[in-house]
Amino acid sequence: MGALTHESLVEYLLEEAFEVAETIETGGDEAELRGELGDVLLQVVLHARLAEERGSFGFEDVVQGLTAKLIRRNPHVFRPDGSLQDTFPASVEEIVRKWDSIKLAEKPERGDPFEGIPQALPALARAQKSLDRAGRAGLVADPASTGSGQAQPPVVGSFSSEEELGELLLAVVSTARTRGLDAERALRGAVRRYQDSNRLASRHTSATGS
Repeated sequence: MGALTHESLVEYLLEEAFEVAETIETGGDEAELRGELGDVLLQVVLHARLAEERGSFGFEDVVQGLTAKLIRRNPHVFRPDGSLQDTFPASVEEIVRKWDSIKLAEKPERGDPFEGIPQALPALARAQKSLDRAGRAGLVADPASTGSGQAQPPVVGSFSSEEELGELLLAVVSTARTRGLDAERALRGAVRRYQDSNRLASRHTSATGS
């Protein structure tokens, strides 16, 4: 086996993260979730160790950086010394506004509302994140909306090219977003149900044919 690198470990980090998501979404027990979270943490430790060997940073630096960021970006939760505030904002909207203003103050040169959204995100998740960012920036956030501002369910099958299919999928994500649904999670669930039903059908066919 060759030497480990940040690049060679990326696929394992992604795989472990998706295994955590699958454990949660399929109702895995606490012991299973604990184990999967440990696998993700191992990937963090490995990346930090590689950086430490290069004289860049170590695991303790990662933790300290995360702690500082949490305190800095959540003044509604923490005082500057890290202790908890006595009161908290009354709404999620207020928290989001404060979060956005703090991030803007940290990087005032950032003019692109979509900067920081990972290109490697699955397409549906990236679409939903982009629509969320657009909405918070006051841009057009719902391509599925009509002039009344109400998102309409897209018509399945109304496409004849990949470009039209892409627009349809974006409209599906937009409709899901306006209804408080997660398109990526919904599709993962649908695929699992499809696989499970076909496994049962395959077993039944095998049993009756034997």
